[in-house]
Order: sequence, then C-alpha cells, then structure tokens
Amino acid sequence: MPARAGAETLLRTRLNADIRSTDPGTNRDANTDGVIAHVVEGLVAFRDDTAIGPMLADSWTVSNEGRTYTFRLRQGVKFHNGASVTADDVVWSLKRWLDPATQWRCLSEFSATGIARIEKIEAPDPLTVAITLDQPTALFLPTLARPDCGQTAIIHRDSVGADGKWIAPVGTGPFKLGEWKRGQYVDVVKFDGYVSRSEPRTGYTGAKDVKVDRVRFNVIPDSSAAKAGLLSGSLDVIMSLSIPDLEELKSRSDVQLSITPALGLTGILFQTKDPLLKDVRIRRAIALSIDTAQIVDAVMMGTARANNSALPLGSPFYSEAQSHGYTQNIAEAKKLLAEAGYRGQPIKMITNKRYSFVFDSSVLVQAMAQTVGINIELEVMDWAAQLDRYNRGDYQSMAFVYSARLDPSLSFEMLTGPKAAQPRKVWDNPEGQEMLRQSMMIDDAAKRQALFDEMHRRFIADVPMIVLFNGAELTALRKGIKDYAGWLYPQPRFWGVTVE
Repeated sequence: MPARAGAETLLRTRLNADIRSTDPGTNRDANTDGVIAHVVEGLVAFRDDTAIGPMLADSWTVSNEGRTYTFRLRQGVKFHNGASVTADDVVWSLKRWLDPATQWRCLSEFSATGIARIEKIEAPDPLTVAITLDQPTALFLPTLARPDCGQTAIIHRDSVGADGKWIAPVGTGPFKLGEWKRGQYVDVVKFDGYVSRSEPRTGYTGAKDVKVDRVRFNVIPDSSAAKAGLLSGSLDVIMSLSIPDLEELKSRSDVQLSITPALGLTGILFQTKDPLLKDVRIRRAIALSIDTAQIVDAVMMGTARANNSALPLGSPFYSEAQSHGYTQNIAEAKKLLAEAGYRGQPIKMITNKRYSFVFDSSVLVQAMAQTVGINIELEVMDWAAQLDRYNRGDYQSMAFVYSARLDPSLSFEMLTGPKAAQPRKVWDNPEGQEMLRQSMMIDDAAKRQALFDEMHRRFIADVPMIVLFNGAELTALRKGIKDYAGWLYPQPRFWGVTVE
C-alpha cells in the first residue's frame, strides 16, 4: 500500500492461521470472522452483554404478529467506495445472502427447516427496509447479528463482479480491507469516511473511533515465534495465547495481560453413524472413563472450569440442571464396554495443534480412555483439513473447538440437526430438534429454561459428544497499547485502541 505522509500509526497483531476468504459468512472460520468484522457491518449487532443493539439500523419495529421487521437506517453512512448506504443496498445484500449460489453459512436458518423463512424484503423508501417472515421467531435479530453469519453484512454491489463472483468487501466498517498477502498477513486500513455511532463501544456496536492508521494481522502459526515477536517489539498484541506462554509472560513488566471468560466450547465429537460408535454404550463408556475437571485443570491452568453442558457457564440460562454431566466411573465404563462387545477396536480421533488446549485435551482423553481398555488413536491434522472433515461429518471422533454463540438456542443449534441435511451437526435427535425449534419461537424465559434443561438431560444421555470446557480468551499486549478490551465473544476489536 502507498505510504502516508508523516508517520503512520501501525498496530501489529497475530493470527495463528490465515483467513479463509474475505467474503463474510461464507468460506470462513473464527480468524476470518475476527478480521472481516473490522471491515463490514450489519443492521444490528451484539452488545457486550449479548443483547442486540442497533448498527446500520437506527431503530426497528415489529408488526404483523411478530412476522414483519421494519428497520429505519442511519442517515449519512458511507461505503468504502464513497457511495451512500440506501435501503436498496440492504435489499441487494440480503438477497445475495439468500441466494444458494452464495453458499452463505446461515442460509439454512432462513429455510423451511430453519428459524423462519424470509417471504419478502422491501424498501418502501430510501431509508426504510421491511422484512417479512413466514412465522415469528425470537432469533431473527440474533441470527442477523451472528459473527459466524458475517453479521449479515450490508455490502456494496462493487464487492462482486458482473458475473456475481466475489472480488473483495466494500463495506461500511471503520476499516477498509488493505493488502492480503496469503500466508503472511492481512492489513486493514482506517476508513476516513467512517460515520461512527455515538453510544459507547459495546460488543460489535456503539462507537468505533479508530485511533490507528492500519492494523496488520500477521500469520504466525507458531506460538513461540509470536511470543518472541511480542517480546522483541515486532508485535503489539497476541490473542489466543497458549497456557504455557501465559504463565511465562505473567512475570514480564513490559507486557500486560487480558484474561476474559469465553463462550466458546471445546469437546470430543462422536460420529453417531459410525459402525462402532453408533452404540451409545461405547460413547458413554468413553465419557465415564474421563475426569473432566482434571483435564481442564491440566490444560487450562486455572483459567477455565469444567462444563459438560452445551450452554456456556456465562449464559444466564446455565441452571442447576446444566451442572449435571458425566462423573468418572471406571467400573461402569468397563461394564458398558463388555455389554457392547467392544474388544479393543481402534477409534480414530482427529485433533490439531493450532489450538494447544484441543491437542492437550485429546492426549488426556486418549490416556484416560486407555485405562478402561478403549483404544484411541490420534490423527493430527492442520486446522483447515480438520474443518473440512468436520463440515462433511467425515470422522469417527475428533477433538474440536466451536466459536462462541451468543444465545442459548444457538449454543444448541450449532450441535443439533439432521445429519442427512447438515452433516456437520453432531446431535441428530428428533425430539431435541423439536425442543430447539420451540426455544427459538418463545420469548418467555421460564419456558425457554425448561426446554434447555430437558435438552441438556437428553444430550447427556445420548452422548453425541463430550463437552469439556468453555475456556477463556487470553491476550498479551505491549505496555504501550491502551484501551484494548476483551469481551465474552473471543475476538479482537481494534477500534478505540491506541498505540503509544
């Protein structure tokens, strides 16, 4: 990129792997979501407390018995190419997401089997958009805001070519996409035409005042190299710090640490259609062979707590019922294996070293399962290959990490569904799917709580996976970095951050 006049303010951070694309909510993973969230915005966004706040929409009303949402857009918002944002751009963007050719991750949410089908998208005037659903749902706005949906970003038509193929995001965010040198770095550059909201920064909404000219996301897979970069001054921020590195950096006077509880989920997945693991007794025997608390203490060094529930410990819906999970019982595990006729057949467990806590957890699960005679063989893959296998449901077992979900229905949704239509789903239980559907329709907190509690009991009984813990977001920063703030969603926000 061309040099600016005067000294450029540069903030340098680290990605543990390259982004997958620049097309939000399509070919994506957590790294992709985190980078592109600086570039694009949607109608609404999550606040720090996981409530929904306004973003490109200033306000909205709900009518037609909960089926029609009418959004009033903010005036004066510009795309990165200088064009003003109009209702017509919103309609175009939403229709692009709903086109199956786009391969939007969240298209299924708005299909006949999702939360609701979108029947109409209209623009009655240049600052108003009306969206009509086929049925009411409590999850319409939270789904629009989901980071893994790319925040249902409103983008300019110039983001795609005449053939409809993706070029690059022309968004409304506080940063524009700069250079992406694959395998090396991604730059985002301050958008001088950005029109910020006036409320305080909260989650992905509120004020986004950019205090640096450029942020460079350096691709550094090796955590030791990243740590050395921080200590030498060539990096300013390292997120997703490994536990051993956290312990080492605690004593450094030139480093500040940010430890934030996270809503992500680490666990062991089972392919319940596998000839061996379709027997729930074998899956339960693995669950009963392990000591979850011991694994979490060893892997996370006191920064996280054991949790066998699909709902994170930080969720307001995490109840007493959610606290009942698997208790290690060697005798019962051996008895179940004998009943199932298990005779030491190998069980392949895919794992990765991109996330040290995932690999370390899989090693401990392997060792504990061995004590009851279960033969787990670990297969280490790079993250991209593992993610592809996960999306296809092509595995026997795998140690896996899910990014945060900001609504309890969505915590269950990422795990629950028909494998025939959505191979990535681990829990294919018709009753569970119906309870999930109901939880998405009901606003009444007590009724939702009852559904989540019953879903948890059935989830624990079916053992489609073993949830281990939610973890924490561990970030190290040079002393000269000011006003960085972690939040429940474990992604960086580099607006409002200054470099001294």
